[in-house]
Parts: sequence; C-alpha cells; structure tokens
Amino acid sequence: MASDRHIVGQRDDPEMPRFAGIATFALLPRLEDVEHADLAVVGVPFDSGTSFRPGARFGPAHIREHSRQLHPYHQIHDVYPFRNLQGADAGDIGVGPYDIAQAVQTIQTSAQTLTSSGTRILALGGDHTIALPLLRAAAAAHGPLAVLHFDAHLDTWDVLHGATLWHGSPFRRAAEEGLLDLDHCQHVGIRGGIYGPSELEDDRRAGFEIIRSEAFQERTAADIAQQMRARLGPGPVYVSVDIDVLDPAHAPGTGTPEVAGLSTREFFTVLRLLRGLNIVGGDVVEVAPAYDHAGLTGLAAAHTAWELLTLMGLAMFQP
Repeated sequence: MASDRHIVGQRDDPEMPRFAGIATFALLPRLEDVEHADLAVVGVPFDSGTSFRPGARFGPAHIREHSRQLHPYHQIHDVYPFRNLQGADAGDIGVGPYDIAQAVQTIQTSAQTLTSSGTRILALGGDHTIALPLLRAAAAAHGPLAVLHFDAHLDTWDVLHGATLWHGSPFRRAAEEGLLDLDHCQHVGIRGGIYGPSELEDDRRAGFEIIRSEAFQERTAADIAQQMRARLGPGPVYVSVDIDVLDPAHAPGTGTPEVAGLSTREFFTVLRLLRGLNIVGGDVVEVAPAYDHAGLTGLAAAHTAWELLTLMGLAMFQP
C-alpha cells in the first residue's frame, strides 16, 4: 500500500452541508471514483433469511443516511482512518429476494470480486444470512478465520422450516465448510432463548466460546476485551455484529430484539480496546428501519461500522 499515493477522502465541501447530497457511507467517495480501495463499504439489502420481523433489506440505506455525521478524525485512536488508506463506498450488491441459495452465491461472487484485488470489505446488512458468503470470500483470501461475533443469538443452529441457509445458521455452515479456525472463535453478548442444552454443545463444536451479556455487569470492559483478544489470537479475524447485541433501548430497529442487552457505551468501550487485531473483514447486520425510533438503531449501526473500519485500517497501516 503506497502511503504517498493520492487519497480521495470524505467529502469536504464547505458549500454542501453534511445533511445534503447523496449519502455514501460517511460521505466517502464511490468506488468507481477511486483507482483502488483499500477498504470498501458494501451494502447487502437482503432479508429473506430472517425468522421473525422482516425489513433488514432496507438496512444499508438507513445506515448510510445516519453516517453523515461521521467525521474524519477518530479521537480515541488519535488517527485519521482514511488519510493513508483509500476508503470507498462500493454501493449495494444486486441480490434478489426470492432464492436464498442464489442470493448467497451472488453475494459471495461480488465479495470475492472486491477481495481478489486486495480490498478488505465491511458489509452493511441485510440479515445475518449474508455472513456466510462474506466469510467464504474472506477465507478464500486469508485462510481459516477467527470470528468475533457480537449478537444476542448463537447463529449456529441447523435447519429451520426446511431451510439450511437462514439467519440463524451462518456460523454452523461456515464451520462445516472449514472457513473458521475452531480454536479462535468468540461470541459476545449472547442472551437469546434456546430450545435446550444440546444447542450449546453444537455451538462448542462449531468452535465458539461464549461471553454472555451479564458479563458486562460483573466484569470490567478491559477484562472482557483481554479475554476476547486471547481467544482470537494473532491470525486473521472476521468481526460480525448483529445490532441486536445492543439492548432494544439502544437499538429497537431490529428483527429479533432481546431484552437485557449491551448499552452502546459498553459495546463501544470494548470495541475500542481491540486495536491491534488483524481484522480482515466484517459486517453490521439486522438493522430493520421500520422498527427504529429517532434513528437510534441507524446511528448505532453507522458508528459501529466506523469503529470497525478504523480498526481494519489500523491493522493495514499503523500511522
């Protein structure tokens, strides 16, 4: 990565307010307007794998709209994420709503087109089904992945209503396909209902350890982050964030809300302690705007994506 090449940054037009104009993510340039993107944000407007409330297909546009206030300097990390790296908004993947298997293949092909040129991508969902094709693309570029999964739910279930590909199964399918480093995967924020203890055993076989949401009341953020870092190790890490990891008070706009979740402050405190991880890809999913109030979920998701992009950039280029 050439640090002296011309970098097109976020829109900085004094004549154009941040609330005006086309809402690319964080007002980054479009992919077609740059020579090469080191980091790209891509929307995946797909929610046919959801099991409860639909609507996450409208998530990417909602997140982009609420990313307008994201400024170029990160105060906590003391870094301009896109000063030495080219960021871009790659638009949305054109994925149809009727055939889940076909949609998964389309997402995988589109993601691999980006990653094959050296771009690391952060996807905006969409429901959590999209994590499987994104993991396939990331693993094709980097090998088996440690997965850091923030969620209220395990998402290592098997078949539901005859479907093997749905938003509760992506990490089970990924483990079966050899995409995951089974010694280095971590759930955080789990609290959703399960049907029995056998599901926890299935989850362990898929390579995951669990940090439940209650841990954030019993332990310090630094202690939790230390456990996460030790579990994930030094290899390539994929970070998947279901916005329902947050309590519905902080993120009501989601398809399967669960009470007693993390606050945005707890979540972001832990995220910011993960600097140094080799994050090679990620997603922010399950934002369903129809259930949002005052943009709470859209804001949380946009800022989550910004934090992840900053960490990904730091992994690629340490200023």
